[in-house]
Amino acid sequence: MSTENTSAPAPEVAAPVDAPPPAEGATTVVDPRLLVREQGFGGYVNEFKRKIRAGDLGAMPVVIGLIVIWAIFTVLNSTFIGAENLSNISITMVGTGMIAVGIVFVLLLGEIDLSVGSVSGVAGGLFAVLAVTHGMTEWLAFILAILSGTVIGAIHGFFFARIGVPAFAVTLAGLLFWNGFMLQILGSDGTINLDADGLVAKLTTYYFTDVAAAYVLAIVVVAVYFLISYSENRRREAAAVPSRPLSEIVARTVLLAVVAFVVAIVFNQYKGLPLAVVIFLAVLVLTDFVLRRTTYGRKVFALGGSVEASRRAGINVALIRTSVFSISGTFAAIGGLFLASQINAANQGAGSGTLLMNSIAAAVIGGTSLFGGRGRSWNALLGVLVIVSIQSGLAIQGVASPIVYMITGAVLLATVVIDAITRKTQKSAGRA
Repeated sequence: MSTENTSAPAPEVAAPVDAPPPAEGATTVVDPRLLVREQGFGGYVNEFKRKIRAGDLGAMPVVIGLIVIWAIFTVLNSTFIGAENLSNISITMVGTGMIAVGIVFVLLLGEIDLSVGSVSGVAGGLFAVLAVTHGMTEWLAFILAILSGTVIGAIHGFFFARIGVPAFAVTLAGLLFWNGFMLQILGSDGTINLDADGLVAKLTTYYFTDVAAAYVLAIVVVAVYFLISYSENRRREAAAVPSRPLSEIVARTVLLAVVAFVVAIVFNQYKGLPLAVVIFLAVLVLTDFVLRRTTYGRKVFALGGSVEASRRAGINVALIRTSVFSISGTFAAIGGLFLASQINAANQGAGSGTLLMNSIAAAVIGGTSLFGGRGRSWNALLGVLVIVSIQSGLAIQGVASPIVYMITGAVLLATVVIDAITRKTQKSAGRA
């Protein structure tokens, strides 16, 4: 008996399928990170045109707007560009700017925090009650006031991230609750004056009078910027990805040096370098590092881009959301202490009025997207500088408050319109 060995026929190998030709008039989308800019001035022009077509405007609109605003008010009244007024602008913007930094984190998630004004009032009131009424050490009262904002933000984040209540509803309730809480702790008098020589008072009244301080800070800022830019470029070259030529880094550093030393000269023509400005710059550098250079920052951006994609990538969505609202509350508390320092008191009007809208407007005007996933902490600086410049210029001209509100609202609307148009342009270019 013999067995016939039969073998199965070899499977047919499918022929490769060619991709269909692109439709007539279609454009191929190329990741801009893979594009190498041409050398020379022509390369800058072509790159600028490409960014405009792709809707990548960056900080250009707000910088142009700021230049126009300063030019108009300088023509109307040369006092606006004086050293005293510019120094006052730099100090006035810090309180609202601190709150706006926290708002940037929330907006990166595509959410909103309506409680920051009330939280700032709670921080100022709590500090006053602990330090003045109960005689607590100012440093301890200062820390507890900031931590109160952290805890309040975490509570809001818990209801939003864990319970599923919309952020708008949670923080709107927080706005009302914490405003009532502030009125309760301030008592029937409603106002508690702070020590004129105390810790909080010095936040906005202390100046480094030595002229060397402003120049040293300018040198440090320029040197740090160059070293960071150069080291990043070296890493990109080592990874064989497009990088900036050294000439561009030098040009950017020179431009920054000019701006930094002009600002230093202006400060030294009045009282010197304000402590408030130093603290604000340190906060901006720190938060920018967290957002752009850490794993946590990348998770925040990822969550703002897509919640579901972030969840599938293993990101703890609830934890990141809660932490972001906690950060927002922390900076609201810090901003509230700076605002209390400006009037050297905690009163029932703290955190009310236009503070909430100005804080949100500063983040948006500076370039942070309302749709989430795009923004930087430096946007808070640019945005609040625009708002405070408008307010200062109109105040010098004697313009009534209603007009100031109308102009600020119009600027905010224009910014949101630009943001929406930019997003549509990026979608059509395949970048959103």
